[in-house]
Amino acid sequence: MAYDGTAYAGWQVQPAHMTVQQKIEETLKGLTGETVKVHGSGRTDQGVHGAGQVAHLDLTRKWVPGNLLKGLNALLPQDIRVLRAARAKPDFHARRSAVKKEYRYFIWNSPVMDPCRRLYATHIYRPLDVKAMQAAARLLVGRHDFAAFTANPNRVVESTVREVFSLTVKRTGSLIVIRASSEGFLYKMVRSLTGLLLRVGEGAVTQDEVREILASKVRTARVPTAPPEGLFLWRVWY
Repeated sequence: MAYDGTAYAGWQVQPAHMTVQQKIEETLKGLTGETVKVHGSGRTDQGVHGAGQVAHLDLTRKWVPGNLLKGLNALLPQDIRVLRAARAKPDFHARRSAVKKEYRYFIWNSPVMDPCRRLYATHIYRPLDVKAMQAAARLLVGRHDFAAFTANPNRVVESTVREVFSLTVKRTGSLIVIRASSEGFLYKMVRSLTGLLLRVGEGAVTQDEVREILASKVRTARVPTAPPEGLFLWRVWY
C-alpha cells in the first residue's frame, strides 16, 4: 500500500490521534463487517510517508483479493491506497517475514523550496557537500551497534545491532536522495542517520567524528533527527 503521511500521527494505532493503521482497520470493518487487526511491515512516524508498505490481515469470510482491493480503495480517503492484494501463506507475517527494507529520504537543497515538494522533501537552503556525505555514508554500512542512531521507542528492544546493506547519497539538480537498506531499522534510525549526514554535508561534523559517534554507542545532540516529511518507506522484500 501507499500513503501520504501528512495528515496522520504515524502508522500505529494510538489514542486520540488518527493513524494510517486505524483508518484502514475502520474501513475494513465497514466493508467486511469484521473487526480486523492489520499488521504492517514496520511503523512509520507522524508525517512519514509509505510508498511500499506491506501489511497482512486475517478475515473469517473468504474474499477475492481483487474485490477486497477495489472495495477498500472505494472507501479509503484519497491519501491512502491499496496497490496490490493477494492471498498469503498461513505462516506469512508482514513484519517477521521481511528480510530487507529500503527507506528513501528526499532533500530539496536550494535557497527556495519548490512548493510542490514541500510535503515530500525536507528543505535545506544551505549548500551541502554531497561528496563528504557519501564518504560518511560508507562508514555506516555493515553490521554495527547503532545505539547512537536510535531514540527511545518506549518498548523493550533486544538489540541495537543491525546490518545496513547500503547507504547512498545521490544528487540530481536540487534534489538529494538518501537511500538506506537494512534487515531492519531501529526507532527513528533512518532519520537519525540522515540528520548526521546533513551535519556532515554542512561541514559541522568530520569523518573522524562519524567514526567516533558510531563507536560511542551513545545518542547525543550531535545526531539530530531529520524532519519527517522527507522520509518514505520505499520497499519491503520477503
